[in-house]
Amino acid sequence: MDVDIVSLAGHRGRLVEGRNGDPVTAEVMRGFMEAICFEMATYVSRTAITPILNQSNERNATVLDGRGRLAALSVGIPQFMLTSTLPVRFALDFLGVNEFCAGDVFIANDPYHGGGHLPDYNVFAPVVVDGRLVLIPSIQCHHGDTGGAVPGGYNVTASDIWGEGARWPVLKVIDKGVERRDVLYALQANNRLPGHMADLRAQMGAAETAARRLTGLVERYGIPAVEASVDYMIDYAGKRFAEEVSAWPDGVYEADAYVDHDPLGNRDVHIHVKITVDGERLVIDYSGSDDRQELQAWSTFGNTRGCTIAQIASMMDPAIPKNEGFFNAIELIVPQGCVLNPLPGKPVSAGTHHPGIDVGEVIALALAKVMPDRCVPQTYKTGIPTTISGTDPRTGNTFIDPSTEVYAGWCNAAKGLDAWGAQNASFGNLWKATAEINESIYPHVIWGRDYRTDSGGPGQWRGLCGSHYVKQVRVPSKVYTYVVGMRYPMPGIAGGRPGAPNKLTLAVGSDSPVVVTHTAEWVPMAAGEKIVYDYGGGGGWGNPLDRDPQAVLDDVLDEYVSVEGALNDYGVVLTGSLEELTLAVDEQATRDLRSTMRTGHSGSPLLS
Repeated sequence: MDVDIVSLAGHRGRLVEGRNGDPVTAEVMRGFMEAICFEMATYVSRTAITPILNQSNERNATVLDGRGRLAALSVGIPQFMLTSTLPVRFALDFLGVNEFCAGDVFIANDPYHGGGHLPDYNVFAPVVVDGRLVLIPSIQCHHGDTGGAVPGGYNVTASDIWGEGARWPVLKVIDKGVERRDVLYALQANNRLPGHMADLRAQMGAAETAARRLTGLVERYGIPAVEASVDYMIDYAGKRFAEEVSAWPDGVYEADAYVDHDPLGNRDVHIHVKITVDGERLVIDYSGSDDRQELQAWSTFGNTRGCTIAQIASMMDPAIPKNEGFFNAIELIVPQGCVLNPLPGKPVSAGTHHPGIDVGEVIALALAKVMPDRCVPQTYKTGIPTTISGTDPRTGNTFIDPSTEVYAGWCNAAKGLDAWGAQNASFGNLWKATAEINESIYPHVIWGRDYRTDSGGPGQWRGLCGSHYVKQVRVPSKVYTYVVGMRYPMPGIAGGRPGAPNKLTLAVGSDSPVVVTHTAEWVPMAAGEKIVYDYGGGGGWGNPLDRDPQAVLDDVLDEYVSVEGALNDYGVVLTGSLEELTLAVDEQATRDLRSTMRTGHSGSPLLS
């Protein structure tokens, strides 16, 4: 895709002296950079060969300036917002700017050098004009394997980071346009998937394409114009952020959230947050979060920061540019040694999900006390993907199925809007594959993904139902996964109730089906046996007794809610028959029942 930059014509000489650039030029250049980010992401989707990259969109593309500050990004996985930039900064600090030359490409995946967990590979290339490092395009993607002790990139019972796979803090894979064959071979040799290098090459090609596009921009309009525009947009984002926060009620707001257990079964992993709003100052402090060193659930600082930003961004004007000015406006306190900022060497493959993503829940719970209209937790309760491995008889090769099919779960309602779709918003533009696509790639059959009636959290606006998901393996297989959201499902907000919990049963159809209590460590399954996953629902928003009775009736007709659920959860009395489609709301009986439910038999408020 050749991006047209003719729209910048006429603005070349309009930049004001100093850091404050011309807003028109700055805005157009931001649009150009965001288009380049979109092109990088699309390039990967069209050229990678494994489903995670070419179907799911689990990637995020960014453009940084020569100092490693985020200038622009594409719509991608919000969790990647910061973890896609910090590895570049490490490379700048470690190698020095002189190691960044035209034609170079770098790769990094190390969680302790800015990343989230080992499956997330970051590929970036410098834009060098007249000997000056001006911009750095970067594309980060999740890969299906990392080497290490188990297939799939999730060794959730590893005792340390080294047991989870190969760590690459920073590697130069192309040196001034010449491939480093030794380095590329080492990358492939440390990965089980034969297509690993093809996927990395898709990222490399995307980064090189972006570097060429951006080099053309800089050469046409000059280094001062580009740098001034980046400065302007960073300053603008910071000012807009401060304006939003200054409208929030001043105060100190605290909340707690819990993960059911870590992969070893240690229960109640605790996250605590204290949020201070003081004028335009916003401080998010995770002091008091779990620091038990025997835990097996750790989120790196970069991952924690990215998830924090994702939640705060969801509560603000979406027009505010997501760049360094936005991110720097938050004062973040994450004590080292707690589960959200581990000491070096801790395993983090599972922790990037839980407790990492759960910071969205605890922030939403804290601020729901004063601004509930904006509080929709940007989180999910997945544990880790359900990894299935075996030998594909069609090829004789090992397959690693990460279970990336479409299913519903965990999406909370918002004020004025029932939850909808098949995934939680924290997944960004993540796509899930159709059953037909994955059935052609892996030896399994999907028999069902129906909504679970009554699984969406009741509320004035209803949470999304979870899926009743049934997959049958066609060859002998083994399953590895980690499940949460059984004791602590998605929470309700502003009086809404929680969604239904998760439940995963393996080897259904055998004499000994296995209900996963926390971790499934390669549970064997014979051909013909099934995986049954009842995915949890999203939380509701607002008092269920305030829901429009007609909306409840519609939910019953759509099988989101049962007749019994309408009565017990929403206080709506229905007459007639669902089977005969003659249901109707008994208005007077509903008013009477709701009045009783609000006060309870004792006369004290039951649902306020």
